[in-house]
Amino acid sequence: MSDVSRVTEIDLPGYRVTVANGALDRVGAIVSDAAPAYRYALISDRTVAPIYASRVSASFGDAAPRVSLHTLEAGERHKTRESWARLTDELLASGAGRDTAVLALGGGVVGDLAGFVAATYMRGVPVVQIPTTLLAMVDASVGGKTGVDTPAGKNLVGVFHSPAAVIADPTVILTLSSRHLCAGIAEVIKHGVISDEGYFDDTLRRLPGLADPARADDDAVRLVVARSIAIKARVVADDERELGRRKILNFGHTLGHAIEMVSGFTILHGEAVAIGMVLEAAIAERLGVATPGTAERIRRAVRAAGLPDAPRTGMDRSAILAATRGDKKARRGSVEYALPSRIGAMAGEGSGWSIPVADNEVLAVLG
Repeated sequence: MSDVSRVTEIDLPGYRVTVANGALDRVGAIVSDAAPAYRYALISDRTVAPIYASRVSASFGDAAPRVSLHTLEAGERHKTRESWARLTDELLASGAGRDTAVLALGGGVVGDLAGFVAATYMRGVPVVQIPTTLLAMVDASVGGKTGVDTPAGKNLVGVFHSPAAVIADPTVILTLSSRHLCAGIAEVIKHGVISDEGYFDDTLRRLPGLADPARADDDAVRLVVARSIAIKARVVADDERELGRRKILNFGHTLGHAIEMVSGFTILHGEAVAIGMVLEAAIAERLGVATPGTAERIRRAVRAAGLPDAPRTGMDRSAILAATRGDKKARRGSVEYALPSRIGAMAGEGSGWSIPVADNEVLAVLG
């Protein structure tokens, strides 16, 4: 069970994020207040479910028999309309009605997909996000973005559907592989770049220990998770529908999503974002909007976290450029980027927090 002295609660419009060691054992109690329902559809993947699903179900006590488990194969390749259709059909076959709440147990893929299921099932039922990766805790679970991928790009079909609650148990992070833990650190670095230079420097000082599951301290991880969520929460609270400042959260993601797609999703999302941050900061310097040396500081942080800082050798640069055109941030035939002005601040306030970038500038940093 968790010690109440090790609980951080962050309030966003309409819901609360709970960050606590041992929070998986409190899911039932939190959900009964935040999203009371008759049935609970627990959606997870086939890697996470065998480890944590029974523990989450048991937290509901006498209501545990009304928790049904629905799973999908792990990985970005399965965040599709076909998976959405199968899961919604399963819920219909089980008799789940509007008195159902969806529980999303897993990483960002599960959170996005289960959130989309909840947003569209019976015209919308509550969803509770229970992230089990660092990346999902500090990014995907907070903010209400849900959706699926298509052959044309990532997250192009979806809807905003805020969770009824987010429950993050940082102790589960320590069971991740080093690669997946490092992938989450990319988003932690991003939050420092876009909003808080002190947090950026503090994260860098904690590396590489933070990136090593064998050395990471659970309280230190909890504090990093809570601080990163607080940064994102402030941005989201000011702009829930991404009409303005929330666009800064896309830093590293325009090229990152393109690189992830061109790799056939063999590059993890966080790894692709790390590459994207370095390249997009280099673009910002080329355009004269970023302080010289910004890209190099980000590169050093990325490398210290054990993350890649450039596309793989042989990766088709023209294919990466083409993939950016299918991004949600494309406007009037050009692709807009969220670019830093320095560590801790973003450029583009006067242009809606996004800056159009010409193809030749992108190709120049891709090499």
